[in-house]
Amino acid sequence: VIGTTLVVVADAHLGTAPSDATDAFLAFLERVPEFGDALLVNGDLFDFWFCWRHVMPRHAFHVAAALAQLRRRVPVAIVGGNHDRWGDDFWAHDIGALWGPRELRFQVGRRAALAVHGDGLTDTRRLSRALNRVLAAPVSTKLFRQLHPDTAFRLVQRVLDPMLGDEERSGALLTASARRQFAWAEARFAAEPELGILLMAHTHRPALHELPGERRYLNPGAWFDGFRYAVVTESSAELRQFVP
Repeated sequence: VIGTTLVVVADAHLGTAPSDATDAFLAFLERVPEFGDALLVNGDLFDFWFCWRHVMPRHAFHVAAALAQLRRRVPVAIVGGNHDRWGDDFWAHDIGALWGPRELRFQVGRRAALAVHGDGLTDTRRLSRALNRVLAAPVSTKLFRQLHPDTAFRLVQRVLDPMLGDEERSGALLTASARRQFAWAEARFAAEPELGILLMAHTHRPALHELPGERRYLNPGAWFDGFRYAVVTESSAELRQFVP
């Protein structure tokens, strides 16, 4: 059991989001214990993240330190997204978080919960699907780790970032993506009758659906879009916006 009142946040994309998004996120972390007794970061906390054996990205220092401090007060769980799942054992070993590169299972109160970022599940672009497969390969991580961090970040900014960028950021494409994601969630609920809570992200669109049997599907929306987050318990869920 991770907690009884889970605070959920996703898609902050810190590093490229406006600086006020980072400042607000640090203020949010300080206040998480006011909102619940556990925190889930459901992917894409950073627009890009990679942890070498002895080096971590400079732009992530303050956020990582704040998460380590928060971990002393409440449990913290982190799921990797398509922009930041290359954390190796940093989040678990150095921060003390419950870490899953692609998904995590835990309980919220007495309800079984599954958290998954959502990339690669409903993508329609062949390039996105192919890139996901390449980046997921262990050999890709090993090769990338051989690059000097400055070189690695230049490569990401010039080559990988445009390809990692989501097609569903506005209008009809975003709506269609969110609809496909919910359909995937319904199928997952049907396949796992014991599952009570399914937490997703990636589309940047907030969503809250109640299904038969008091089961809930939740996407908190993107943090960079109005400082969105959510709170879920075994019997309720609520979409919220943080006011610094």
